[in-house]
Amino acid sequence: MTDRADTAQDSGLGVFERYLSVWIALAIVLGITLGVVAPGLVEAVAAAEVAQINLVVAVLIWAMIYPMMIGVDLSTIPAVAKQPKGLVITLVVNWLIKPFTMALLAVLFFDYVFAPWIAPEDAAQYIAGLILLGAAPCTAMVFVWSQLTRGDETYTLVQVSVNDLIMVVAFAPIVAVLLGVTDITVPWQTLVTATVLYVVLPLVAGLVTRRMLGSETAIEAFTARVKPWSIIGLIATVMILFGLQGSIILANPFVIALIAVPILIQSYGIFALAYGAAYVMRVPHRVAAPCAMIGTSNFFELAVAVAISLFGLNSGAALATVVGVLVEVPVMLSLVAFANRTRARFPGHSVEREGAR
Repeated sequence: MTDRADTAQDSGLGVFERYLSVWIALAIVLGITLGVVAPGLVEAVAAAEVAQINLVVAVLIWAMIYPMMIGVDLSTIPAVAKQPKGLVITLVVNWLIKPFTMALLAVLFFDYVFAPWIAPEDAAQYIAGLILLGAAPCTAMVFVWSQLTRGDETYTLVQVSVNDLIMVVAFAPIVAVLLGVTDITVPWQTLVTATVLYVVLPLVAGLVTRRMLGSETAIEAFTARVKPWSIIGLIATVMILFGLQGSIILANPFVIALIAVPILIQSYGIFALAYGAAYVMRVPHRVAAPCAMIGTSNFFELAVAVAISLFGLNSGAALATVVGVLVEVPVMLSLVAFANRTRARFPGHSVEREGAR
C-alpha cells in the first residue's frame, strides 16, 4: 500500500471528507452571499430560536453527533477510570488555564496592541466577550471533531459530561472574577436545552440504534452508511452560521479581524498545550485528540446568551462571541487534519488501525 493510501486510511476519512476544507470554504462563501441576497430567508432561520439556541442549527448538529453516539458502549464506561489521564488534561486545561489565558490575551491585544485603532469603551466590550468565550468550553461540536479524528466515543462522552457538570458550578464564578461583575445570571434554559439537544437525545438515539442493530458488524456497517450525512450536516451548519452573520462580517471586517487574532492564538495555544501534554503522558490517540479538542472549541450558545443578557444584543461583547463562532470551524478543521497526520506518534496506533479494519 502506498504512503498516500496509508495516510488516507489512517485519517479515517473518505474522498469526500478529505476535501472537507474545500466544501467548508464554499459553504462560507455561499452562506455570506445568502445573508446578503436573501435576508428574508436568513431572518426566518434566525427566528427559529429557543434559549439562544437556533433550532435549525441544533437539528444539523444533532445529525452530526448521532453517528458517533451509535459507537457509545455504556458497558465500557468503567474502563475510563483506568485511563484518567485524558480526563485530567481536559479538566485542568478547561478550568485552570483556558479562561485566564483568554482574559490575558484579550487585555494584551485590546488594551495595548490594538489601542491605536479601538476606542477604550469598545475595547472593554470586546474583552468581555472574549472572556465569556474562554470560560465556556465546547459541548456539542466536540463529538463531531472526535468523530473526524476517530476518537473513542465512550471516553469522549464521559469527558463532555464531566465538563458540563463542572460548567454548571464554575462558569458564573469564573466570569464574575474575570469581568468584575458579581451579578452574573446563568442562562439555565440555554444550558439545559443544549445538554438535552446535544448530549441526551443523540445518546438515547444511539443506544436504541445499537440495541436494534445487535451485532458489532451491523453497527459498523450502519455507521459507515450514515457518516456522510454527518459531514453534510457540518457543511450545512457552516453555511447557516455564516449566513446568519453575513451582514455583520461585511459591515465590520476590520474589527472582526482584530477580534479573531487573540481567538486564533488562544485556540492553537490551548490545543498545543493539551495535545502536547497527552503526548508526553502517553495517552492513546483515541483519547488524546478529543481531550485537546474540548478545550480548543467553545460553547458559543452559552457565551452569546450571557453576552446579550449582560451587555445587549448590539454590544461589542456579543459581537466578540459571534466572531468566536465564525473562527471556530476553520480552526478546528485545521486541528483535525493535524491530529490525523500525527496519530502514528501516539501509543495504541497499531491497535486503532487493526480495529478500524
